[in-house]
Amino acid sequence: MQYRSFKGNLVSEVGLGTWQLGSSDWGVVNDDEAFALLQEFVNLGGNFIDTADVYGMGISEKVIGRFLKTVDQEVFVATKLGRRSDQGNGWPQNFTYDVLRRHVEDSLSHLDQQQLFLEQLHCIPTEEMRSGKVFDHLRRLQQEQLIRYWGASVETSEEALLCLEQEGIASLQIIFNLFRQHVAEEVFDKAKEKDVAIIVRVPLASGLLSGKFNERTTFTTNDHRNYNANGEAFNAGETFSGVAFKEGVRLANEMAALLPDERMAQWAIRWILDHPQVTTVIPGATKLSQVQSNMAASTLPQLPQEVHQQLRNLYEEKVRKEIRGHY
Repeated sequence: MQYRSFKGNLVSEVGLGTWQLGSSDWGVVNDDEAFALLQEFVNLGGNFIDTADVYGMGISEKVIGRFLKTVDQEVFVATKLGRRSDQGNGWPQNFTYDVLRRHVEDSLSHLDQQQLFLEQLHCIPTEEMRSGKVFDHLRRLQQEQLIRYWGASVETSEEALLCLEQEGIASLQIIFNLFRQHVAEEVFDKAKEKDVAIIVRVPLASGLLSGKFNERTTFTTNDHRNYNANGEAFNAGETFSGVAFKEGVRLANEMAALLPDERMAQWAIRWILDHPQVTTVIPGATKLSQVQSNMAASTLPQLPQEVHQQLRNLYEEKVRKEIRGHY
């Protein structure tokens, strides 16, 4: 495993996304399965885990908190807030200081930590980012030492650029993969200039870029790849990167033909890591074999420049026009 700097902290360039550990949007992952996934991740050199308070309404955070008690090495946990709708909260109530603080305290309790390593806004409305008040609240929470660093998970390059104007922001989490290539030139250089970490989510386009799906693949009713396949529940970009499933399967097959061998998932992650501005990529996993495959991407050589160019040409000619949802 290779490591990259996050504000001077060396984090694994392949992290772990844990939406699936909430057992609410990817099918059920029980505690034993979750612990096995987390342990394998750490055994292979991983030390950066991303979660959110709404992943199973605290379930993912609590599982991670219990797991942290079983390991000796340092593990950096990033969480997110802003999307809860319980206890009468929701938008715009979530963005007051008092509610943000309560949600931070809940995450601290779930993770059993005295201070959050990284708290991130969780794809909140653009107008809330534009007003700037929520960033003032995060700075106050940082001053109160409830959080060490703060950042934002965003849907669009416009939102990313808005956030980069904020003093003190440590990280941006954004969708970037072979189905979302344009983000690099729109955001990455400015982030590097401001020493803002780039955390890449949805690196395999919800599994489309694993090369394992065909047009007959189906998903369970509580899997977002079923109920949000066309953006019915939230931004379409969070599911299959906004590309319609059957079209995505076809385009993924075309991309696979350009890669060095059949390890499509690993090469798709390697493609992301070939961008030096990226700090860490956070693929999810529901199987040990997926953790192992994802982590192995760090050991692969960089893709040849001609392959990068072929993949970009395919993206511009065929993929980009298929993206749905705001991005």
